[in-house]
Amino acid sequence: MVPAQPSINISFFQPQAFLMVGIPGLEALHCWISIPFSSMYTLALAGNCLIILAVRRTPTLNKPMYYFFSMLAFSDMGLTLSTLPTTLAVLWFDYPFIGFNACLVQMFLLHFFSVVESSVLLAMAFDRFVAISNPLRYAAVLTNNVIIRIGTAIVTRATLSLFPLPFLLKRLNFCPGKIILSHSFCFHADVMKWACADITVNIVYGLYVVLSTVGLDSLLIALSYTLILHTVMGLASPKEQARALNTCVSHILAVLVFYIPVIGVSMIHRFGRHLPHLVHALIAYVYLVVPPVLNPIIYSIKSKPIREAMLKILRRKGQG
Repeated sequence: MVPAQPSINISFFQPQAFLMVGIPGLEALHCWISIPFSSMYTLALAGNCLIILAVRRTPTLNKPMYYFFSMLAFSDMGLTLSTLPTTLAVLWFDYPFIGFNACLVQMFLLHFFSVVESSVLLAMAFDRFVAISNPLRYAAVLTNNVIIRIGTAIVTRATLSLFPLPFLLKRLNFCPGKIILSHSFCFHADVMKWACADITVNIVYGLYVVLSTVGLDSLLIALSYTLILHTVMGLASPKEQARALNTCVSHILAVLVFYIPVIGVSMIHRFGRHLPHLVHALIAYVYLVVPPVLNPIIYSIKSKPIREAMLKILRRKGQG
């Protein structure tokens, strides 16, 4: 049953609920589509929980690099949990409604964890740069206090950057009638386009947030790897060069897995309005679902200590 709309104020209107869509054009197959989605959500939550538990319970993993793994796993779990309820509600129960305020909360959390993940990837690039360029001072530079400060700065930055977004949407007058979102969750760009008001401030601030967080982070990560390559090329033997670069492979893969879909989503929302809704939906799901699934796999394959610690926890659970 469609939630009753509130009485319409001619001068100002905000919907009681938004209407979400799952996979446009494939509504009849939502029941079957929910199976791979449920599997990916389960894998994402289980894999990232295992990484956090492995780092916490294994004394040999109490090192800066593994603390950053935990931060990345935490942000991946946040991204997963922020979209899981509404996505599965649409696919499992064909319930496409989300309240206005609930939509704003979900939008904040979704973008918050995206900015956190981007910031963590930047911190990991700095970690790799210090480890390769100045290995003897690595432990002295990245102390536990420094890691805590970096984590605090990441959370503070994401909070301050995104705190105004819900209020900028809350002030807008929306067009009366059904408001149908392009996804089974709330994106800032997707919500604001339904406003019957001037959204210049929203557009400018949204662009500022993207450029000052994800955009800036990607440039600094590229700079870090430029400096890393310069350091590696100065090493004496090809074997040492290969060993140094091998420590960066998992991080490079995580960066690509995160930033390629982010760029795709941003480009489509701004320049791809003529594309089918199915393309918009698929790119958004790749951006939000695939990185949390792949990151634990990447790090468990490339990092032997993480893999062994995860297997030890699983064996302990099996014996218990």
